[in-house]
Amino acid sequence: GPLRNDMLKKIGDVDEDKAFNEKISPLYHVDAIKAPLLIGQGANDPRVKQAEADQIAFSMADKGIPVEYVLYPDEGHGWARPPNRIDFNGRTELFLKEHLGGRAEAFVPPEGNTASFPLKERK
Repeated sequence: GPLRNDMLKKIGDVDEDKAFNEKISPLYHVDAIKAPLLIGQGANDPRVKQAEADQIAFSMADKGIPVEYVLYPDEGHGWARPPNRIDFNGRTELFLKEHLGGRAEAFVPPEGNTASFPLKERK
């Protein structure tokens, strides 16, 4: 459609240009990632596929780069369910406290959240 054609003009054909993808994709530059990463992913996200989040999270973990990965199986692009939104906000606060310093409220995962942890489940 028109939006895709406009994007092709602006950034090129990322679906077909392997060299361009290798140049810009973080997946090809995992060794250069120095900061810890928190990934929150909705399994039903139509824009960012779970497989993409899996790839970067597993690759970072395999290389010993600090990464936390939280997957919500009943979410899409963003958190629609309040228990999941509250859950991820609490996890974000703890992540920032751990890696940047400061403080965080005590965190108790809210009832009804559906958080899962693919990196922990893989082991």
